[in-house]
Amino acid sequence: MSMPPAPPSQRRAFSTIFLIELWERFGYSGMASLLVLFMVQKEGFGDQQANLIWGAFTALVYTAPTIGGWIGDKVLGTRRTVPIGAGILALGYLLLSIVGDGSYPLYCAMGVIVVGNGLFKPNAANMVRRIYEGEDAKIDSAFTLYYMAVNVGSTMSILLAPWIKDRFGWHAAFAICCGGLLLGLINYLVMLRSVDGIGSPADEQPIRWNRLALVLIGAVATVGVVAFVIQHREVAMTGIFIAGIVILAIFAYMIKTGARHERAGMLIALILVVETWLFFIFYQQMSTSLTLFALRNVDWNQNLFGMHVFTWSAAQYQALNPIWIMLLSPLLAWTYRHFGKRGRDLPIAGKFAIGFAVVAIGFLIFGTSGASAVDGKVSSWFMVWGYGFYSLGELLVGALGLAMISRYVPLRMSGFMMGAYFVAVAISQYLGSVVANYASIPENISDPLASLAIYTSLFNNLGLLAIAATVLAVVLLPLTKRLSATTVRCVSDQPSQT
Repeated sequence: MSMPPAPPSQRRAFSTIFLIELWERFGYSGMASLLVLFMVQKEGFGDQQANLIWGAFTALVYTAPTIGGWIGDKVLGTRRTVPIGAGILALGYLLLSIVGDGSYPLYCAMGVIVVGNGLFKPNAANMVRRIYEGEDAKIDSAFTLYYMAVNVGSTMSILLAPWIKDRFGWHAAFAICCGGLLLGLINYLVMLRSVDGIGSPADEQPIRWNRLALVLIGAVATVGVVAFVIQHREVAMTGIFIAGIVILAIFAYMIKTGARHERAGMLIALILVVETWLFFIFYQQMSTSLTLFALRNVDWNQNLFGMHVFTWSAAQYQALNPIWIMLLSPLLAWTYRHFGKRGRDLPIAGKFAIGFAVVAIGFLIFGTSGASAVDGKVSSWFMVWGYGFYSLGELLVGALGLAMISRYVPLRMSGFMMGAYFVAVAISQYLGSVVANYASIPENISDPLASLAIYTSLFNNLGLLAIAATVLAVVLLPLTKRLSATTVRCVSDQPSQT
């Protein structure tokens, strides 16, 4: 049965958020596709340093929304915080486009991006939820389209920004990221009336200028902290270690103090968070080892049946991830509905197991590509198909992480656990960069045959690790099934509230 069209006010409000999210992803993904290569090729960083800086940066990018969401909800208002975050992000990309040689200005620009992302991401998503609050069918559809905006914006910029870089230089490419986001910001401000009445309670109060000043002062201080953390590996590692202990302690406390009917669900959530933690180590290879592999050991000419079709550069291969996600998402959604109607839908734990299996296939494709290399260069088709399986794994594991929190964590704990989940993902981002360094190429090696052996060894080992994760997920399936049944039984045993 088709869903009735949303009222014009809902459609206009959603369009406003959809477009600024699209352009925000345009800016971030374009920057992300280039930054590791910029550090290696332009700034002269070694692979190890560039990978670890990227890992620390992305870990902070994932952590920042836990604070930014609170600022939007309680301090400034969701509707106001979105354009502030977008403006700060645009400033970060602008700074990248003008920084000269020297690492500290680069670290400060990255700090500005962390602050902007922290203010923008949770509040834009929260506005979508508020537009369709109380309408479950519409909100599922809205977030599907919202996720599409993420991938459309990412694909556009990952293809365009490296092309701009090759023809006009690094700084022009980062300027394009800034320009795209400014378009989205201008559109948001022009259409601001379409989101009147949508936001947090703080939006309905007059602007508290002292609060805004404190937020901006805190943002400046945070930029300095981020720049310090990024350039000090020991500080980053210590922070990751402490964060990991804190998350496990939070789970242990909540399992111990939760009601009887809540404990089984929390145990399932803990198991699946650990599996998600592992998945994002694989995910982090896209911007690190896989991109550097594409730089040094992939034939950029895309040929089909002996005919040249097009040529990509190393950074553009990251666009395969959002392209595959857009192709596979509708097929996967149909599959879920098809088996769900017959009462045969797999539990999330089962989908995680399949997800790790296809991730293993993807990395083994990358790993075995070296067998057919010519002069140290492998066919780009290995990248196409490897990314295909890798992206399917993302849909089965990474994309279901938040659904897992919503399903198994009690409602009264869900907000807090969402934040803990993102911190767990942040830890994985840094650990993924540490793993990528097992394929860091020494500066004295320029022979593609030598680097090919190093990269394919890492990818084969990651494939084996994904197989081990698959086996572990399958072994844990009976336990998660029993825990899930316990959760349902205990909830049904609770007295109804009248």
